[in-house]
Amino acid sequence: MKINLKQVIFAVESASEAFQEYFDTQTGETVVLADPFITGERDEALAELIENSPGRFLPFPSKYEIHEYRIMADFVDELRPGAAKEELVGAIQGKGAFRRFKSGIRYHRLEQQWYDYLAQAQREIAIRWCEENSVEYVENDIDIKVKKP
Repeated sequence: MKINLKQVIFAVESASEAFQEYFDTQTGETVVLADPFITGERDEALAELIENSPGRFLPFPSKYEIHEYRIMADFVDELRPGAAKEELVGAIQGKGAFRRFKSGIRYHRLEQQWYDYLAQAQREIAIRWCEENSVEYVENDIDIKVKKP
């Protein structure tokens, strides 16, 4: 089965602690399973189907596998030397790094550059996921199939 790369990118962009998204290789849909410890919800039928159907449901990258902090640090590393880079190197250290980073890119007018960089990094993660899972992908504008809980 082929998958639209946009479907994988959407799963990467929306990765959350509260949910795990899977690619259903039979239907081509993205299915979403809530973490009951975080959401208090659990779709028992879907959880059982996933558990009892080895190979059918491929987990998309989790929030922890995506490492947005590493993407942020790589972005800062690639900036030209100067005040913006110096400030952002310090901003991404310690607690509150994401908030300070967002504030810093806004102040230095690097938001669009950051979002372009992030989009490219997410695209690369999506392609790597396809390759690692032997899923052929297509790049076109067909609708994304997502089945929400």
